[in-house]
Amino acid sequence: MLVVLGLLTSFLSFLYVTAPSIRKFFAGGVCRTNVQLSGKVVVITGANTGIGKETARELARRGARVYIACRDVLKGESAASEIRADTKNSQVLVRKLDLSDTKSIRAFAEGFLAEEKQLHILINNAGVMLCPYSKTADGFETHLAVNHLGHFLLTHLLLGQLKDSAPARVVNLSSVAHHAGKIRFHDLQGEKYYNRGFAYCHSKLANVLFTRELAKRLKGTGVTTYAVHPGIVRSELVRHSFLLCLLWRLFSPFLKTTWEGAQTSLHCALAEGLEPLSGKYFSDCKKTWVSPRARNNKTAERLWNVSCELLGIRWE
Repeated sequence: MLVVLGLLTSFLSFLYVTAPSIRKFFAGGVCRTNVQLSGKVVVITGANTGIGKETARELARRGARVYIACRDVLKGESAASEIRADTKNSQVLVRKLDLSDTKSIRAFAEGFLAEEKQLHILINNAGVMLCPYSKTADGFETHLAVNHLGHFLLTHLLLGQLKDSAPARVVNLSSVAHHAGKIRFHDLQGEKYYNRGFAYCHSKLANVLFTRELAKRLKGTGVTTYAVHPGIVRSELVRHSFLLCLLWRLFSPFLKTTWEGAQTSLHCALAEGLEPLSGKYFSDCKKTWVSPRARNNKTAERLWNVSCELLGIRWE
């Protein structure tokens, strides 16, 4: 036992000594564009913390009018106040949006459309991970509701504004975890079998498939869309797992910061010349490969139609 503890201590010591080199390797790509956003309007979901907050900060620094759409308005106001002070941009606004509640999503969209005439960038950033089994007020499993259906509905409600403001972009945060995902049409709500780790993976696959199908349907409109893996980031996303919280703390020197995690979202929102890559999946600021399931056009179309049925909407 003492030998094992000694080896573990030596290994951890080695990791921490070499941390700067390892951190540099895992830091990933950086958004290099100098595009400015004066006069542009941006909506970012879940931007009161983590990656979303850093994304909002950078877009505000570039002059955009930024809407932080989040469930916790007090936390959102605190983040907005910090961003306004940091960027000297007073146009950082907070609006309530609960992605687990379709009534809240519709109320947000109605208020935003009454307030703004344009929308140039929509970043579907918010998400949940490893939640114990539960259903939303609408009867949807929580991962499916927040990570996929909520953003599906929000994009639907704001799409007319995006088209009218073209060129415009939709950025959907997914994850490398989509490789372990599967769209279980026979049990979308996890009523027959539920594993909270796989539920997250399934929802992240849904994000990639949504992006793929959305790009197909938006051809010729001037609106393009991209799916993003931000990397393994030190954030609050793992708060529902005690084990992952411990691991995140132990290996925090090797995880991406929220600033680093925001870079690929920023790249897909801002980089020039990405239009031909609409519908693709990005990691570390470059297009990368997706799982075979994420390339299945029939699954993407079927998920689209099922999502419309569940939400009671019809895309034109």
